[in-house]
Amino acid sequence: MRITIIGTGYVGLVTGVCFAEMGNKVNCVDKDSAKIKELNNGIIPIFEPGLKAMVNESYQKGVLAFTTSLQEAINESDIVFIAVGTPQDEDGSADLTHVINVAKEIGKEMNHPLIVVDKSTVPVGTAEKVRESIQTELNSRKENIDFDVVSNPEFLKEGSAIKDFMQPDRVVIGSENENSTNVLKALYRPFTINRERFIQMDIKSAEMTKYAANAFLATKISFMNEMSNICERVGADANMVRMGIGSDNRIGYKFIYPGCGYGGSCFPKDIKALEKTAKDFGYTANILGAVEKVNAEQKKLIVRKITNKFSEDLSGKCFAVWGLSFKPGTNDMREAPSIVIIKELIEKGAKIQVYDPKAMKEAEEHYFKNEPKISYCENKYKAIDGADALILITEWKEFRSPDFTRISALLNQSVIFDGRNQYDKLMLKKYGYEYYQIGVK
Repeated sequence: MRITIIGTGYVGLVTGVCFAEMGNKVNCVDKDSAKIKELNNGIIPIFEPGLKAMVNESYQKGVLAFTTSLQEAINESDIVFIAVGTPQDEDGSADLTHVINVAKEIGKEMNHPLIVVDKSTVPVGTAEKVRESIQTELNSRKENIDFDVVSNPEFLKEGSAIKDFMQPDRVVIGSENENSTNVLKALYRPFTINRERFIQMDIKSAEMTKYAANAFLATKISFMNEMSNICERVGADANMVRMGIGSDNRIGYKFIYPGCGYGGSCFPKDIKALEKTAKDFGYTANILGAVEKVNAEQKKLIVRKITNKFSEDLSGKCFAVWGLSFKPGTNDMREAPSIVIIKELIEKGAKIQVYDPKAMKEAEEHYFKNEPKISYCENKYKAIDGADALILITEWKEFRSPDFTRISALLNQSVIFDGRNQYDKLMLKKYGYEYYQIGVK
């Protein structure tokens, strides 16, 4: 099939390359000419395992192209995916400016029937707004061209997005047009051929499904963090509690790890947007508000443990930080706990020596620009050298089994603050460490 993807961010790029992998002809469009130039030169703006190799291979085969010309792209396509950003607005709602602007441009440029697909995470009712925007532009041109708008929310996890797209748990399509449904079912058939994963529903339900899924996962995280805080106070071990409740197949083990909070481009933004949507329709989403509140406090927990150990004034102290990205497998630092933790430590007078396998450039150029109290280190052991304690924030694989004897020799004090409960406390006790976890007294 002939496909246009509008937006070459995380979702757009992964979607485009995976469709191209199956032999479709894909044009990826972005108004950022510098980004398009880089993509045409094989430079990928985001880190995602396997993405660079797939992009370059499909590009060389001629099934994947990058352009700034929307007119050129959609005139060669039958399906157009909108995959632009929906940043959080000041009132917490999703800002649909980019989505609506794209819809208007489609209406201005289309010259043949199209299926327009909302791939961006958007509030309930957005498809109607996209349809109205396209139709208004067609009316102004006095053109009568058939088109349809459907919803196809993405369920990609950063760090495993290629696998998630190629082997999806489900493909949700919100459509009230039988032809559009059948076209998208055929488009996704290579990804669902082993087992039926195609779920067709009305458009509003599809738009709601994405928000409901992210809200539920965020709720599991905040619930477990709430339990871990209670565990710490009553003398229970949150790690043991996790295993006890996770063995119940109604609950499961995923998303119930105690930690220093969630981040990323989806959960924080989508929780606020869904809460705002509920408010707009006269409903107060109490659970969503609590989830958000617990998460905000959880990001500060490690700092409280550090000040309890040392003091509120951390002047003259140096801390090694392992991990900057909001999760392993990505360089994405949006809403990452590391931002809150590092800023609070610096405000209290501390210096930071940090290492992350992928996100240090992101940190230095965007989140801690020109910050003299942060040193970026070439490996995890360089970050520890001369520090007063190690703080683990992101659970990258290379942090799972470090040389604890070497760490102890490099640190000024054998102290570890573990924001992801990665290590065995009994083993560290044998090494002579002071070891602070989440949810363990």
